[in-house]
Amino acid sequence: MSELPGLRSAASDQQGRQIPPASLARLTIYLRALNSLLAEGIERVSSEELADAAGVNSPMLRKDLSYLGSYGTRGVGYDVQYLNSQISTALGLTQDWRVAIVGAGNLGRALAGYSGFQSRGFEVVALFDADQMIVGTEVGWLRVSPVEDLATVLHRTRANMAVLAVPAGVAQQLCDELVAAGVTSILSFAPVVLQVPDRVQLRKVDMATELQILAYHAQRAQDPDLDAGSSARAAQ
Repeated sequence: MSELPGLRSAASDQQGRQIPPASLARLTIYLRALNSLLAEGIERVSSEELADAAGVNSPMLRKDLSYLGSYGTRGVGYDVQYLNSQISTALGLTQDWRVAIVGAGNLGRALAGYSGFQSRGFEVVALFDADQMIVGTEVGWLRVSPVEDLATVLHRTRANMAVLAVPAGVAQQLCDELVAAGVTSILSFAPVVLQVPDRVQLRKVDMATELQILAYHAQRAQDPDLDAGSSARAAQ
């Protein structure tokens, strides 16, 4: 099972080299930085400037970009528009990504109303829920459809990517229905491990886990003695 959904074309460059997951994730950060530079009217950027904007060091940035090819010129830097285009192509963002959101609760509605998706190449085309009090209501220009019509609406809207924003108890069933309807790229916010066929790309976002990891680091930042104690035990 792939680590990143919807980015099959980004898994390798034109020569077929595999891009490590960490580098692939950083490409999205570089793209965001490049978009900001374009908005400011900046046409060229050095590796040091781009690395600084992305929060990494320049050797790491150059190594990451080497998986795509060599787009910089020594002493001149990178053409911002061209590098933006190359990373977008590698990530598959020049393709037509049509997203269906299953679950129209607070999270699903927030995702459906997020304007940043459109600017990044993702169009939300369908929103589903099982609650008859929610079905038929509108979120922006979308009308919430019943989950019973999932396959029909997915076919009509040509959705090729889905987001699961549902409780754990129904997540696997709805995931199975998405797969049966032909969706092969799924992003899940459900707090449960889902099973999918090898041909389906699934990525899980667990906000509780991320907060727990953040709490771990925050605790050590507040109490340096914790790290000192760990180092002492490791030295014994």
